[in-house]
Formats: sequence, C-alpha cells, structure tokens
Amino acid sequence: MTTLINLFLEFFKIGLFSVGGGYAAMPFLYHLISVYGWYTSQQLSNMIAVSILTPGPVGINMATFAGFKTAGIAGAILASVSLVLPSFFIVIAISKVLTDLHDNFWIKSILYSLKPAGCGLLCSVGVDFFIQHVNSPSAFAVFILLFLLSFKFKKNPLFYFLFGGIIGIFLDLFNCL
Repeated sequence: MTTLINLFLEFFKIGLFSVGGGYAAMPFLYHLISVYGWYTSQQLSNMIAVSILTPGPVGINMATFAGFKTAGIAGAILASVSLVLPSFFIVIAISKVLTDLHDNFWIKSILYSLKPAGCGLLCSVGVDFFIQHVNSPSAFAVFILLFLLSFKFKKNPLFYFLFGGIIGIFLDLFNCL
C-alpha cells in the first residue's frame, strides 16, 4: 500500500513540475531509481524507447510503463492518472479565471499574443519533421505534390497524411525512398 501512495505522490510531483512534456519528466524518472529502486536505469531506458514508439503522449506512456513495472496494473493506472491530475486542476482553475475575465483588455491582449507563439512552435515542429523525414529526392517530390494538392483541393489534413503514408509504403517497397 505504501508503494501505491509513494507512486501517486511521485507521479503527481512529476506532473506538477515537469513543464514541457514527457521528455521533461525523464530526469524525475531517473531520480526515482536512486530514491526507490522501483526499476533499473536499463529498464528505464527501455521504457523510454517503448514510450517514444508507442502511440500517445510520451509522458503518459512512460508513467504507465513505470507504474506497471513498479506495482502492476494498479500502479500503471495510478501513475498515469496522478501524472495528469496537476494539469487537470490547473486547466480547470485557469478556465474559471479566464471565464470571469473574458472581456478584460489585458487578458485578451495576452491570449491574442499567444497565437503567433503557437504558430511559431508548430512551424518549428514542421521544420524539424521536414529535416528528419524528407531526406531523399522521392520523399521531397511526394512532399511537394501533397503540399500543392492541399492548396488545390482543401481536404482534411488527415487525408494527406494517409495518402502520403500510402505513397511512402509503395515507394519503400520498390526501394525508391
């Protein structure tokens, strides 16, 4: 029982202080090795690798794997929930404050200025993705084709991801990538 309580408290702290996503939680997870010995550093490295490859947020995946390794299914559920709880409470509190201050000039100005910051972050991710994955002439041609088609036909972006994936599979099968 004390393991579950410690698991809840530690992952709640990780969720509260690891600002920046799942990768920001890694130092906290390494710290748990020396404090509790719930898993080894090699096991944590494997958990991180599997978390990155598994669909979903890396932080939640790591919490689930670490919780499972520590206390089975109950630990996996508890670690995942306790990692998310701080964000849940913070979002509820912020939404209440923003609802009350909806028409405030300063709040509107701050929220308006966050839009370009969000666009910049998305552009940064897009550029990183482009650099990492568009690394052959055929991949570049597929990118340009899908980019131009997206302007011409205005379909849902998921359509172009799916279409690009299918083209990529065929090109890979014929060793064109």
